[in-house]
Amino acid sequence: MDTLSYKTVSANAATANKEWVVIDATDLVLGRLAARVALVLRGKNKPNFTPHADCGDNVIILNADKVRLTGKKMTDKVYIHHTGYPGGQRFATPKDLLQRKPTEVLRMAVKGMLPKNRLGAKLINNLYLYTGNEHPHQAQNPRTIKLNEI
Repeated sequence: MDTLSYKTVSANAATANKEWVVIDATDLVLGRLAARVALVLRGKNKPNFTPHADCGDNVIILNADKVRLTGKKMTDKVYIHHTGYPGGQRFATPKDLLQRKPTEVLRMAVKGMLPKNRLGAKLINNLYLYTGNEHPHQAQNPRTIKLNEI
């Protein structure tokens, strides 16, 4: 074969076709929603997916405080963090966390499904969480998607 009839195309920051999408999280299961959002943030739903580049979409999630946890996870699941000081281990249930920081439960679930490196830290900044039906990103003309369309 003299010439290649095909080329492997790698997306980069200049060639990535980033869009804005809106998802309504009302009564959606937390883990299933987080898995789909992580997929869109990463860009795995696009034909030009490149593992080392940010080629995913910007995701706006409305009603992030109305996600659903199945079973008894609302009271039995425990989030653990450490302040960095001796005896600084802190525990919180999703019920407590939803009262203090309504969007943090969903943010932590999505962040846990992204790569644990510099790319993952950059991708989580493409996630915008809001507790109501309003968002300040109307100028970007986001398209609304359903969870099963991803």
